[in-house]
Amino acid sequence: MDLPDFLTLWPKGEIVLTGHRIGLYSVIDLAERGCSPDEIREEFPTLDRDLIRKVIAFRESHRAEVDAYIAEYRADLDRQETAAVPSQPVLRIRRLLAERAASGQSSANS
Repeated sequence: MDLPDFLTLWPKGEIVLTGHRIGLYSVIDLAERGCSPDEIREEFPTLDRDLIRKVIAFRESHRAEVDAYIAEYRADLDRQETAAVPSQPVLRIRRLLAERAASGQSSANS
């Protein structure tokens, strides 16, 4: 995929907005969830609205390539989540939450 100057391919294959550590995936994911450029800017205040619009327009003009990248990125996130082993404190919190749910307590009652 030929990238415009406002997108940069990092060495490990992630595409980011040039001059930022914000990924193409993050912006497109929010746009897919129905967020407007202004709402995306609320999430990422360092991004200029014009840049956000350019990113969304790039996706529209290169939909097949960008959608393939997004799908691959999501699959990688899913693989990482599946492979992650929760720490003992996380397991303890999950167990406590499950016990509360089973007994009918809410976290607001704590």
